[in-house]
Amino acid sequence: MSNYFHYVERLGIEIPVLDVDWEAYPSEVRVEILLRWEQIRGAIPDRIMKLEASIIYKQNQLDREDDFPISCRLNSEIADLASIINDLHLWFRVNQDLESKTHH
Repeated sequence: MSNYFHYVERLGIEIPVLDVDWEAYPSEVRVEILLRWEQIRGAIPDRIMKLEASIIYKQNQLDREDDFPISCRLNSEIADLASIINDLHLWFRVNQDLESKTHH
């Protein structure tokens, strides 16, 4: 299964890496990929919650920060975390696309 997934450190999850069209994979391989993806996908909400907690922590720091360069750094870190959350939401929805292709 590792041939079909690649760990992305920024996201903290493995993502599918499919070299050919989905329909070109044998049905057994597609089922294995979907099962593995469902396991990974199931962990995405927990990952998002941890990132949201980090954002809240940094926002609280920002509320008390008077030093402009530190405020800028915190804002940048918050934006980066929000971007990761957005990407994770997109990956979370990928399963719906794969499942609909499998059923057709």
